[in-house]
Amino acid sequence: MEATGSVGKAPGGPRVLVVGGGIAGLGAAQRLCGHSAFPHLRVLEATARAGGRIRSERSFGGVVEVGAHWIHGPSRGNPVFQLAAEYGLLGEKELSEENQLVETGGHVGLPSVSYASSGARVSLQLVAEMATLFYGLIDQTREFLHAAETPVPSVGEYLKKEIGQHVTGWTEDEETRKLKLAILNSFFNLECCVSGTHSMDLVALAPFGEYTVLPGLDCTFSKGYQGLTNCMMASLPEDTVVFEKPVKTIHWNGSFQEAAFPGETFPVSVECEDGDRFPVHHVIVTVPLGFLKERLDTFFDPPLPAEKAEAIRKIGFGTNNKIFLEFEEPFWEPDCQLIQLVWDDTSPLEDAAPALQDAWFRKLIGFVVLPAFASVHVLCGFIAGLESEFMETLSDEEVLLCLTQVLRRMTAPDPVCRGSHTSHVLLHDARCSAVGMEGGRGSSWVQPALFFLCQGRLGPSFPLTDFNLT
Repeated sequence: MEATGSVGKAPGGPRVLVVGGGIAGLGAAQRLCGHSAFPHLRVLEATARAGGRIRSERSFGGVVEVGAHWIHGPSRGNPVFQLAAEYGLLGEKELSEENQLVETGGHVGLPSVSYASSGARVSLQLVAEMATLFYGLIDQTREFLHAAETPVPSVGEYLKKEIGQHVTGWTEDEETRKLKLAILNSFFNLECCVSGTHSMDLVALAPFGEYTVLPGLDCTFSKGYQGLTNCMMASLPEDTVVFEKPVKTIHWNGSFQEAAFPGETFPVSVECEDGDRFPVHHVIVTVPLGFLKERLDTFFDPPLPAEKAEAIRKIGFGTNNKIFLEFEEPFWEPDCQLIQLVWDDTSPLEDAAPALQDAWFRKLIGFVVLPAFASVHVLCGFIAGLESEFMETLSDEEVLLCLTQVLRRMTAPDPVCRGSHTSHVLLHDARCSAVGMEGGRGSSWVQPALFFLCQGRLGPSFPLTDFNLT
């Protein structure tokens, strides 16, 4: 952002300010610091740490990713992968040519085990059959990117239309057909997490193919994703980043003078919440979309051009939550990586909308099994949309009790499940989120420990009555 008129330039080069110390802000600063034309650079970060939604914490005896989790498509065309490789943050397997050439189509891998809410195990062969159908249709949606028109407005409507046609050709018994639809509904919930939306009906079909899928098998950082932003921070000159400096208003397209720089005129003046002002020639804004939506009317003076403001208002902002559950002993098998939850009698072809307090947990897609930390075993659950936001209003104890009931109900009849579980609440943190673009049975089943991470405002606790798990 800069003035449209002519202004004086600072001796030795223009002054540049980056607002936001997440990976975008750090990346911009890193690039500019490597260029001799930009010797005067500052980054203003509102919080006490850099990295934004990349945040790794030591919990459960190991590293837990509070924010970003994987490198999706880790191959040469991925700048995050390139940086991680440059800093030596990845292992031999992640760096191997074989791993970089794997074509996933951008789809999540198949579950290791799938449980129905009735307590029965779901056939993985049937899950794989429905995954092939669902992901094949997802791939088809990308073909409308440059089409003159689309058959329906949204991705969700297209998927349901095509699935409805497939259903007419199913020849199985009624129970199997219902189970197939319930499995497909689980894949819809999963895609809501991937796309950061409450419903795929809110995701426009025409631009859905703009997302570029890169080859490579998704990988993680063994010592934490935050190692990446730590390395980026270390590459910047000392004192480049100013912490706990929230910006109030960016005054731009003006002519500002500052006593510290006599004779100079600056097109931008960045005003902070504490009253400090930074006169600069250029400002790069890397704040989160949610912040822009909330502060759009006051953050820029004068207001942004109408087309830019309208774009900010129309870009969708979704909510994804992670839930970490700790167990003293695992009830899952040693080679288990992903546990899928399938809710009986659900279907993507039905628009049933039960009250959130009765059914919010049905949006839970399942759990990723994290690498074991010494004697600690952790599951990471994912949930998106309005159900995810409703969960934020619950207390730790309410979420913990509900999910314990869910797991007990869904895995108790399984003879493979085993293990005892210890209960205590570890942390409730409401400052982590994901942003999306739209248009066991055990002889001593006790509640696991909970590490609940969410985005948004925490409202009053919902009084726990009797969650209906059927």
